[in-house]
Parts: sequence; structure tokens; C-alpha cells
Amino acid sequence: MACMTSSPHHILGIDIGGSGIKGAPVDLSTGALTGSRIRIPTPKKSTPKACASVVAQIVEQFSAQIGDSPVGVTVPAPVVHGVVPMMANLDPAWVGVDAEKLFSDQLGRQVVLVNDADAAGLAEVRYGAAQGRRGVVIVTTLGTGIGTALINDGVLVPNTELGHLEIAGFDAETRASAAAKAREKLSYQRWSKRLQIYYSAVEKLFWPDLFVVGGGVSASHERFLPLLKLQTPIVPAMLLNQAGIVGAAAVVAARYPLAEAEGAARGVRASDPALWDTPK
Repeated sequence: MACMTSSPHHILGIDIGGSGIKGAPVDLSTGALTGSRIRIPTPKKSTPKACASVVAQIVEQFSAQIGDSPVGVTVPAPVVHGVVPMMANLDPAWVGVDAEKLFSDQLGRQVVLVNDADAAGLAEVRYGAAQGRRGVVIVTTLGTGIGTALINDGVLVPNTELGHLEIAGFDAETRASAAAKAREKLSYQRWSKRLQIYYSAVEKLFWPDLFVVGGGVSASHERFLPLLKLQTPIVPAMLLNQAGIVGAAAVVAARYPLAEAEGAARGVRASDPALWDTPK
């Protein structure tokens, strides 16, 4: 496929969610969106091909800005060498599909597919609440479930699913997610007790240097984060609902260093750990 001919720092990031597919070009030097975000509802039959058709519409809207650059795309699922091994919030037809290849073929350009929490985590490390932090950073997204990203010295360990830790006989996210709070009509104080149990368990397993808490509920962080008693500093995410888009663009730069545009045809996968080293 062709090499990049767009602005060397502007890459399109697209975030596929259960209800909407969102995208915008990102200035990789700052992490800021360089165009108005486009959001299109996720197809009711949210198969890979149906979602790829929506992604193609977004790509077309920004084609003049991005040229033939690769595109970063997130999905709410693990991504192992381009293949989606499981899917909870989109059509089950995703399971076992090399969705990265399918998207690349349908769009006629290189696509980097990445787990949505991993994208958000990388965005927070490069541009947000964890920028400049060394050591182990764990980014959590509190939403329908609990998404997690584990990053050590700027290098992402992809596809951690720490929201599914079994704690006291429960899948953690069924008790401590923002959806659980809403479903059970928990006060912030009662919910924080569950979060305390969850973050304490993760802390004892990984001893991170920093927790970053994202998801829509993080906008109300002052109502629950101060109630948590941990040895690890815990802070709210900064990029909010743009984190997936920004992280999707960042993974393109991680796989295809922009100074070496000719490498865009190498065919390596986003899950190759050495390619996730972020700028120091």
C-alpha cells in the first residue's frame, strides 16, 4: 500500500463503541484534535464489515487532511496480532476475525487495530495525566465494564483484562464498574467501598507507580477518588471522551515511525511490544 503523504503529524483516530463510532484527525505533537469530531451511530448489526463501512465514511470525510496515511481504530475487545479473540459489546461475528486485515482491505489503506482501553492508556501516558511518569502506570476506564491498560516506562503491555479479576467470588467489573453503580443506584460513598476493594487488589498484584482513572464518571472524580485509601497515587484522566481517538492515532505513530514513512508496508502488528515505546 502507499506511503503517507499527509501532514507528518496529523493522523486519523477512530474509536468504535457499542453505541457510536467517533473519529477525528489528531496532531501527534500535542494530542489535540485538528478537526471537528464526527460521530456516527454504531450499526444495529455491528459486524466487522458493517462497522468498517461506517469507518470508511469517517475516513472519506477527512480524506483531504490525511491523504493516504494509515488510520488507527479502536475496538472494545482484545486484539491479538490483528485478530479479535472475544467480543462483549459488538456483534459476535467479530470473534476469530482478522479485523485489522479486513479493515485494511476494505479501506484500501493500512489500519492499526487496538483495544480501546489500551488506546486510552497510551493517550494518557503521551499527552494526559501520566505524561512524563516513569515506572508502572495502570489506566482504568470505569464504564459499562472496567477497561485497563498496563504501561511500564512508556511501553504498553497489550490486552490486559484486569476488570475481569475475580474478587470475593465476583467478576470485578460486575460489582465495581460505573454501570454497576447506576444499575444498583449506589451512592458515591457506597460505590467507593467497592472501588477500594478493587484497586487494593490490583495494587497488591502490580504495585504500580500511578493509577489513572478514566471513563465518563471521571468527570465527577472529586466525589469518589478522595475516598480511596491506597499507597499508589490515583488521579483522574485528562483526555476524557477523546482518549480513544487520540490513542488510536498514537498507535499508528508507534507502529509506523513518521520519520520512516516507507515502513508503512512492513506488516508488523500493534501487539508487538517493542513498537509501543513512547517518546521520552
